[in-house]
Amino acid sequence: MILRHAAEMREQQIPKMRDGTGVVTVRHLLEAEELLGKGRLFAHNVVPPGASIGVHRHTGDAEAYYFLAGRGRYTDNGSAYEVVAGDLTFVSEGDLHGIENTGDAPLEFVALILYADKGGA
Repeated sequence: MILRHAAEMREQQIPKMRDGTGVVTVRHLLEAEELLGKGRLFAHNVVPPGASIGVHRHTGDAEAYYFLAGRGRYTDNGSAYEVVAGDLTFVSEGDLHGIENTGDAPLEFVALILYADKGGA
């Protein structure tokens, strides 16, 4: 069993994340070694107004974003979509995605990166 209070979670301030703009806050909800070998990231991300996570490719893994607050423009393989709290995105292995905060409040989302397993469970 894990009970981790907010003050105990590892937090990173990442400038120009994935060649994006601004500084993104990443609060690790679980560490990679706690994901049972199934993934490498489970985190609460905060993207300030005007900041972004640059478009990047997922190789060997896939990623879901669940949006908690704010407004943004999500890019997936060259197409752009508006996202708000309650929306979910999923990028498959080999695909490209990125996110930009287009609002005037922080864009917050939970990110989960899972390893691609071609063999199945």
